[in-house]
Amino acid sequence: MLAELPDTVDPRLIVGLRTGDDAAVYKIRDDLAMVQTVDFFLPIVDDAFDFGRVAAANALSDVYAMGADPVLALAVIGWPRSVIPMEVAAQVMAGGAAVCAEAGIQIVGGHSIDDPEPKFGLVVSGLVHPDQVLRNSGAKAGDQLVLTKPIGIGALAQGVKKGLVGDDVVARIVEVMTHLNRAAAEAAREVGVHAATDVTGFSLLGHTLEMTRGAELGATVWVDQVPILEGARELVEQGVSPGATSRNLAHFGESLKYSEAITDADLRLLADPQTSGGLLFAVAPDRAQALCDALTAHGALASAVVGEMTEGSGLRLCRRG
Repeated sequence: MLAELPDTVDPRLIVGLRTGDDAAVYKIRDDLAMVQTVDFFLPIVDDAFDFGRVAAANALSDVYAMGADPVLALAVIGWPRSVIPMEVAAQVMAGGAAVCAEAGIQIVGGHSIDDPEPKFGLVVSGLVHPDQVLRNSGAKAGDQLVLTKPIGIGALAQGVKKGLVGDDVVARIVEVMTHLNRAAAEAAREVGVHAATDVTGFSLLGHTLEMTRGAELGATVWVDQVPILEGARELVEQGVSPGATSRNLAHFGESLKYSEAITDADLRLLADPQTSGGLLFAVAPDRAQALCDALTAHGALASAVVGEMTEGSGLRLCRRG
């Protein structure tokens, strides 16, 4: 839908609609730019407090993906007040506020509506130096692709809905989804990267393709190098995947190239929609190890080199080992 909007002519808009980036960036003065994003969704976990935490961490990721520091947030909440007590909505808000506090910011306002289904998220504002903005379109041929969280959240969440996994899995995916990408952003700033994006509902494959299209390049993903949450592959092999997985594959399937060695489970995991997933960086080959070391030092959940940018177009899937 955003593609139908007219292009902006404001020269102060550093990042707008054109590359489908994670947030908008507007230059305030020569040494300061404002980053803005909004994200909200339906509950992905049953616990109200955890739902708020996940939604807040997910919204904050867009700011971190742009290389910026968040400074404040506004809450967006839809609630079926005649069906679910408002006290539960307060727990959702409290969860969001807790994660914002962890990020060093506050929820300073927002908007609520009466809605048939509960929804929650944030409008987040951040600040960055205009010369330090990270885009999803800045990758160069030969860059290594580094991922900072394991994938498989969508499959595991579907397993939770179907009652196929236990409370330990719920706790693990909540831990992953609420882990702020601040550590990953700090590592990238320390080492220097060419491009960044956060991996969310469009999956690792979809967001990698966005990176290739923005840079007018291709990419290779090494399937056996991608970190996967424990239990996710087993569920996918049993046919457990959210509907968005099939929609993702249908949307960008023609851009994929792979051999018979790549299984259906491989494809469905790589197309698995993530909620509050990790950041994906394109970094010069001679800085890839330094970035992985910095990610580990800063406390990122993963520091995996999962592919590389190439000349050409499209996305090639193969095994490196």
